[in-house]
Amino acid sequence: MKKPLFLITLMVFICPLTSVAQQDLQTDVISTSQGNLTITFIGHGTLMFEFAGKVIHVDPWSRLADYSKLPKADVILLTHHHRDHLDPKAIKAISKENTTLVLTETCAKSLGKGDVVMKNGDTRRIEGLLIEAVPAYNLVHMRSPGQPYHPKGKGNGYIISFGDKRIYVAGDTENTPEMKALKGIDIAFLPMNLPYTMTPEMVADAVTAFRPKVLYPYHYGKTDPSKIVQLLRDERGIEVRVRKMM
Repeated sequence: MKKPLFLITLMVFICPLTSVAQQDLQTDVISTSQGNLTITFIGHGTLMFEFAGKVIHVDPWSRLADYSKLPKADVILLTHHHRDHLDPKAIKAISKENTTLVLTETCAKSLGKGDVVMKNGDTRRIEGLLIEAVPAYNLVHMRSPGQPYHPKGKGNGYIISFGDKRIYVAGDTENTPEMKALKGIDIAFLPMNLPYTMTPEMVADAVTAFRPKVLYPYHYGKTDPSKIVQLLRDERGIEVRVRKMM
């Protein structure tokens, strides 16, 4: 019998933070050269990372969790200005006096504030973390003829280096040339929320080009994540991990 060349993991790691456990949020723990990285899967396009005493929130959305009971942010990353990714209520709930808000120019205009504005292609070191902004946009799916759901230049994905691990959170995007040209990605979060982002086939096209070691389909809405598992079933060296990220 042929052995499968991919892995699907559905383990729930015990989170050291009682507030996370009380909200029934899944976590994974990733070993890095500088200690463990804990990933909390809050849902939709929303994530929380804990590393080296720092807490990083990505696209916090108060519809998904009680942010008053989650750890305060050292860094908040916003990928773009749509309301399920830019939520002033959630941002306020997890902000403290020295929180660094990293965002796009459009997000900064919407909020009327922002500590670090990153454009596509920018690289910054923030709170000891190297953060790279990757273009996030549509090529195919359009709101109306000639009007993509996410125009080029408006949104960011982010590559965050945690020790020796490079984590790519793609934001709302399709399988762009910039994505497919990425190198050295250990973990990738890629969206499948139709019609706004990618089909499973688009995700497979991207993944087989830049070959992350681990793929988490996220922000997948009503798309069945088992489809990407099947599409990548014969790919060596790519582990598909499915978590509750609808």
